[in-house]
Amino acid sequence: MGPLVVVLSVAVLLLTFGMIGALWVVVRRTSGGVPQAFTPTPEQVQAVNEELEQARQEAGEIRGKARSDAEEILRRSEAAAESAVQMRREVEGESRILKSELKELRADLERREGRLAEREQRLDEEARRQAERERKLAETEIELADRRAELLQVEDERRAILERVAGLTAEQAKAELVMEIENHAKREAALIIRQIEGEARREGEKRATKIVTLAMQRLAAEQTAESVVSVLHLPGDEMKGRIIGREGRNIRAFESTTGVNLIIDDTPEAVLLSCFDPVRRETARLTLEKLVLDGRIHPQRIEEAHERSRAEVQDLCARAGEDALVELGITDMHPELTLLLGQLRYRTSYGQNVLKHLIESAHIAGIMAAELKLDQRLLKRCALLHDIGKALTHEVEGSHALIGAEIARRYGESEDVVHAIEAHHNEVEVRTVEAVLTQAADAVSGSRPGARRESLEAYVKRLERLEQIAQSYDGVDKVFAMQAGREIRVMVKPDAIDDIQAQVIARDVAKQVEEELTYPGQIRITVVRESRATEFAR
Repeated sequence: MGPLVVVLSVAVLLLTFGMIGALWVVVRRTSGGVPQAFTPTPEQVQAVNEELEQARQEAGEIRGKARSDAEEILRRSEAAAESAVQMRREVEGESRILKSELKELRADLERREGRLAEREQRLDEEARRQAERERKLAETEIELADRRAELLQVEDERRAILERVAGLTAEQAKAELVMEIENHAKREAALIIRQIEGEARREGEKRATKIVTLAMQRLAAEQTAESVVSVLHLPGDEMKGRIIGREGRNIRAFESTTGVNLIIDDTPEAVLLSCFDPVRRETARLTLEKLVLDGRIHPQRIEEAHERSRAEVQDLCARAGEDALVELGITDMHPELTLLLGQLRYRTSYGQNVLKHLIESAHIAGIMAAELKLDQRLLKRCALLHDIGKALTHEVEGSHALIGAEIARRYGESEDVVHAIEAHHNEVEVRTVEAVLTQAADAVSGSRPGARRESLEAYVKRLERLEQIAQSYDGVDKVFAMQAGREIRVMVKPDAIDDIQAQVIARDVAKQVEEELTYPGQIRITVVRESRATEFAR
């Protein structure tokens, strides 16, 4: 209530002063000055009363306004007081929390100071122990230095005694020791190498056996006798005279038209057709067969039959190539390549039909690719085309591998296929996995039992060369080529060759055989070192 009383008192004083001032102004206006004796007129009194009434009203308004302002001020002061009380309570609560946290921090700090003091104490103790150990170590080092000096002196005395006894200087003894250690290290290295090679060979043979077994278990192709002669049976011997014709004109016309030699000998009811080109020989056989069935043999009929037979052989070659592609699931191949594949139907190599060899190799390569998670179509294509050059070796000079690669490149085959073809006989360095697997499929197809046969002369030469290679090494006593050239048994002199050297000879012979000879399958080299002691009891 104090502020309200002060405001009201100020308002009353202001009202009083205002009334006095107003009365003074009225008097001066009416009289033009302040007379010594003034008597107001009724109009002046009325005017003063009106002004007093107006001043009273204004004073009332001022009083009401002052009262409302005082009440507002009072309300705000009460709200401020309540806010101050609330703030005081919050400050007191926060101060209590801060005091509690400060107390906990002080306790934690005291605990840490205690642990730190304990740690410093332990470190001091450890430092004392470390200093003690260093002192003892220094003493031990001094003792070791003394003992080392003594040992060096004893070693010098012992070396002098050994040199006098052995008659060798230290350098000579060192050289002999180094030589002995080197020989021992070489023997140990050879033993380790033999062990590693054995493990690798066992693992390789195991995996290779699995892959080859899976590849060959579903494949079998008949063996075809290799020959450059075809035999045609006749219904009777009188047909030979009709084939020869008057003064031999029919046989001359036949040979000039077909390019095949017709051999008529004493063989009953048969004639021979000889030619190095198998397609030409087959065309001539069909021509002669048609002429024999028709019975009319003269130069014009020979030319007509030859044209029909050549078209028929072309169709057979194309059909054989298409059948091979269908069997292997290959569809996108140039027609010329397909025709060349079909021509290989009449070509043999070491008694093995080349087209069937290619199909068989493609199957093997596909199965190997499946086992090794490679592209089966690409491997089949490489293996199918690797001998395509044999269809033109009688027309184009050069290796069938390089000829086949050029043909494949000309008809749009990929570089992987071309490289596999040109590298399957190592005439070009092998750079891809596909080329390696193509070589493996070719070897598997050619080396399986019953697949190929070679001439007696080549067989004998290969056996003789195998024995010569093994006999050329020092310390070899006898050499035997066994199992049709698939194993070489090497007998060495036991007093000149030890076990490690025998292993080295076996490895060197195998390497030289691989470099110099061409053979199907693999050749085993066995080195035998045997010591015998013989005495007679009398």
